[in-house]
Amino acid sequence: MNAVTTAANTNTPTTDLPDYAAIKTKQNAAWSSGDYAKIGATLQIVGEELAETMDLRPDAKVLDVAAGNGNATLAFARRWCDVTSTDYVDTLLERGRARAEAEGLDVNFQIADAEALPFEDGAFDAVVSTYGVMFAPDQQTAASELIRVCRPGGKIGLANWTPDGFIGAIFKTLGSHVAPPAGVKSPALWGSRDWVDATFGPHADISFTAKDFVFRYRSPDHFASFFRTYYGPVHKAFLALDADGQDALHADLLATVARYDTATDGSMRVPSQYAEIVATKA
Repeated sequence: MNAVTTAANTNTPTTDLPDYAAIKTKQNAAWSSGDYAKIGATLQIVGEELAETMDLRPDAKVLDVAAGNGNATLAFARRWCDVTSTDYVDTLLERGRARAEAEGLDVNFQIADAEALPFEDGAFDAVVSTYGVMFAPDQQTAASELIRVCRPGGKIGLANWTPDGFIGAIFKTLGSHVAPPAGVKSPALWGSRDWVDATFGPHADISFTAKDFVFRYRSPDHFASFFRTYYGPVHKAFLALDADGQDALHADLLATVARYDTATDGSMRVPSQYAEIVATKA
């Protein structure tokens, strides 16, 4: 997916909606490029922490939306939940399936669009997503789908990057070099307390906790090169630029890292704020 989006110009009245189908086609190509599973595997602790926070009973029916290579999927399956893992990128689901099989975990994997989930109303005890559904271009529709397929009294659990954290800054850096899709809002809104309250508050009781995930790499250059090679949105951004543009983007990525880096030994240690959200559906 193209992880870099900006708000529509609210000063220009229009009834035109973004071409979400075309945007998702490009996003699918971006997430299918590189090898996101190499990035995703480093984020496993976030799925584990979300599973601990939600504290579901064994055999609870759990839907993981935009599951990627299965971090949350594995975390809940390890706790004996009945997990259905979904994404619209089949290569990522295959990586999640391989991980589950390696651990002997029984998980159902299914291709699904976060904006049109192929499940009945109230079909799941819990619906979760870690750094996944936040990238759906039609944010309100995706949020409505999470609410719809969760049963009354069930829980929606999310881990979303915040607008002011390190990854929020990375989004802005990418957006300053490669134009985002017109009319589509930033995925970091999913980490904004005001947006979460407005979107989920009418339907659920919300717990919103700011946490940090720490990016640890051998050096800032190691991080920039690793993300350029394996993280689809960064990979595609570099491909869209000429040599001078690529050099400028690389320099700006390093400058962004430098603003957050707490390492003093030449390595990289960057705390990146995210929101851990648990919404209990009314």
